[in-house]
Amino acid sequence: MAKEKFERTKEHVNVGTIGHVDHGKSTLTS
Repeated sequence: MAKEKFERTKEHVNVGTIGHVDHGKSTLTS
């Protein structure tokens, strides 16, 4: 159960990081 929660958290963090990077790129390009 703990491992499942960790995996889900890791996935969420990855999505957040990617979104942040994408946002930074679009801000830089505009």
